[in-house]
Amino acid sequence: MNPFSSGTRLRDMIRAIRACKTAAEERAVIRKECAAIRAAISENDQEYRHRNLAKLMFIHMLGYPTHFGQMECLKLIASPGFPEKRIGYLGLMLLLDERQEVLMLVTNSIKQDLNHTNQYIVGLALCALGNICSAEMARDLAPEVERLLQFRDPNVRKKAALCTIRIIKKVPDLAENFITPAVALLKEKHHGVLLTGVQLCTDLSKVSTEALEYFKKKSIDGLVKVLRDLANSPYSPEYDISGITDPFLHIRLLKFLRVLGQGDVDASDTMNDILAQVATKTEANKNAGNAILYECVATIMSIEDNGGLRVLAVNILGRFLSSRDNNIRYVALNMLMKAITLDSQAVQRHRVTILECVKDSDASIRKRALELVYLLVNENNVKSLTKELIDYLEVSDPEFKGDLTAKICSIVEKFSPEKIWYIDQMLKVLSEAGNYVKDDVWHALIVVITNAPNLHGYTVRSLYKALQTAGEQETLIRVAVWCTGEYGDLLISNAGLLDVEDPITVTEADAVDVVETALRRYSSDLTTRAMCLIALLKLSSRFPSCSKRINDIVRYHKGSFVLELQQRAIEFNSIIEKHQKIRSALVERMPVLDEATFSGRRAGSVPAVASTSQGDPPKIPNGVVKPASAPLVDLLDLSSDDIQAPASSGGDFLQDLLGVDVSPATSQGTNQTQKSGTDVLLDLLSIGTPPAQSSTSMLDILSSSQDNKSSVDALGKLAPSPLAQASSPVESSPAMDLLGGFGTSQSVSVTNGPTFPAIVAFESSSLKVTFNFSKEPDSPQTTLIEAQFINKSPNVYSNFLFQAAVPKFLQLHLDPASSNTLPASGNGSVSQKLRVSNSQHGKKSLVMRVRINYKVNDKDVLEEGQISNFPRDL
Repeated sequence: MNPFSSGTRLRDMIRAIRACKTAAEERAVIRKECAAIRAAISENDQEYRHRNLAKLMFIHMLGYPTHFGQMECLKLIASPGFPEKRIGYLGLMLLLDERQEVLMLVTNSIKQDLNHTNQYIVGLALCALGNICSAEMARDLAPEVERLLQFRDPNVRKKAALCTIRIIKKVPDLAENFITPAVALLKEKHHGVLLTGVQLCTDLSKVSTEALEYFKKKSIDGLVKVLRDLANSPYSPEYDISGITDPFLHIRLLKFLRVLGQGDVDASDTMNDILAQVATKTEANKNAGNAILYECVATIMSIEDNGGLRVLAVNILGRFLSSRDNNIRYVALNMLMKAITLDSQAVQRHRVTILECVKDSDASIRKRALELVYLLVNENNVKSLTKELIDYLEVSDPEFKGDLTAKICSIVEKFSPEKIWYIDQMLKVLSEAGNYVKDDVWHALIVVITNAPNLHGYTVRSLYKALQTAGEQETLIRVAVWCTGEYGDLLISNAGLLDVEDPITVTEADAVDVVETALRRYSSDLTTRAMCLIALLKLSSRFPSCSKRINDIVRYHKGSFVLELQQRAIEFNSIIEKHQKIRSALVERMPVLDEATFSGRRAGSVPAVASTSQGDPPKIPNGVVKPASAPLVDLLDLSSDDIQAPASSGGDFLQDLLGVDVSPATSQGTNQTQKSGTDVLLDLLSIGTPPAQSSTSMLDILSSSQDNKSSVDALGKLAPSPLAQASSPVESSPAMDLLGGFGTSQSVSVTNGPTFPAIVAFESSSLKVTFNFSKEPDSPQTTLIEAQFINKSPNVYSNFLFQAAVPKFLQLHLDPASSNTLPASGNGSVSQKLRVSNSQHGKKSLVMRVRINYKVNDKDVLEEGQISNFPRDL
């Protein structure tokens, strides 16, 4: 009986499944058919085994489990007839993969079929082996496959070559066995065998260096001849596709030549002529021709240098960019991105065409073209390319503005020829797409502005005019508000007027209007409104005539529901009303910011300061340098479970802004808020992001100042931050009554708290550290520690540096050491004050890890230890 005469049952099942209207009906039909197939398997039904397996394959393609039919595949493969074997091998390839243990049972059957006298059965075995071959099967059956590479029938040789590719990928060690048979396939006249032979040689070259060298010596001339004959062959209907003879073979030959020519000058010279011929003679009006040209260009770009060929290849890609087909333009842009590293001048010639692709309607082409334009920019063309991109920014789609804005800003920052041009271009970007500009970009713009004192007036006037036309761009408003607060007096007086600009008339009220409008915008976020309040405080000093109006605006925000704004309004209102004598000192113009430091911290290459005393930071004696980003707690080897590592990527930039040396007073515990590089300017402007941390205000920043001005000293003593330095009792004065917290004539006295015995915190053969403790009666959780360091050796210690870290339930603040030089032989000491707050007071005792660095006889010394003998109740 013909096994395929009963196929109607399969058609009936397919028809029943397709007639189902719901997934539940389909599952019911599948369950019924699977039950019938299981019954037939259990009864060992041989007559309809092939039909059942065919139905199982269809069920498998629908996504239902068919593992119960795997053994039926093996039974059909073991059958003597070709029809049964064909269904069996097809089921084997569909229902099983190389991870199935059942495959071990089929190895012997495949081996027998590889030696079968019927070439069609041999072909079935080769197809199955090429699809599901495992490493074990490859080792067992490799000799049979190697023999079949020389079989008389070309179809078998072709399938054997494809099967060999699978074998060498699974077991690369077998590659050397197939080198000689593979070379023989390159001389075949049959295109199918030649195609698979070329692919086999390509894969052999990738897995075996020995094969690659052998092919370079024996095969390059033959491959060049084959490619030349193919390119010059007359019309052949058997292989012709769109007027090109066998483009698939063209592409395989070009890929193989690419592998052989990489890093080999002689091989590259041999193939130069034929590559030039293929590149010039292949027609590009059909997709087949474009595919060949693309592979030809890829090969030219991969082999060793030939300037003329590379120019030809780039010109071909330029023609691709003019195509209407989006796919062709996309692959051309991809290839040009690789070509620009090899011959940028040739790519520059097609700059106009590439710029047009940035304006393409296809999003993927726009994005790829923008990346290519970014690579094309240099000092010579930056102005023209930037102008084109900014012009397009005005009409670009909203979803593309983000990427386009980021690239333009990066280009302007990287290649800016002069600061005035940089400022002009950034203002254009902020005016057109300010809402898409990232924080670090406008932070960098402000840094550049501060470094151009001759452009302060020009910048603030340009921003004022820009706000009149683009008042909805949030980032533009922030920069304009900041500059108005800093340089508002230059805006009014038209100071620093350049030849390229016309004078404008702006009154003090107009300048205040700009800030007030930004403050009252319903869409302004917390950062913008906080910056507006700071700008108003500064303008109240610069514009005395508007001081009352500004105070009214600030007083209005004392009732704000946003804690950050409310706190600032209260503080600033107090400064304006009660402390006019010190107001001008508080709102002085910011000093010039260091561009190099900001850029380094923005890139993550400059570490934050982690020392607590003056002097050069020590090096670790053994020469092992920790990464710059490693926090102090890592240096002190404290468990990450107990310590919250402080992160800093720009927080210390504050000292550059305000001229305040904050590094000596930097806490080494958990009181540091984690900051990212993009929050640097917000820190500089005293803008706290989470409301929970809003108690640390601009006054806290000033509390760290080492300035000797009495007014600033007074502010430092009144700072409400938990980081405030420990100080001796002081008399208050009207200048100290910043927030109205103390009477104008009352003296504030601090009484001594409970006493605790001094301890020897750390002692070695060369150094002794003693801790003396005191407490404030109204703050039992806070301990004041005075550390005394005594040098026991006869040598003077220089560059003395003390560092400490505590668990996360503690907060630590260190004052600067009294000196960074420790006298020899105990003839003096160095003292340093510490302030520790224990959030688990009464439950957990203090514990501290310390590190002491110093230099003795020009050698770095490092001492470490853990202090656990603190008195109880601290």
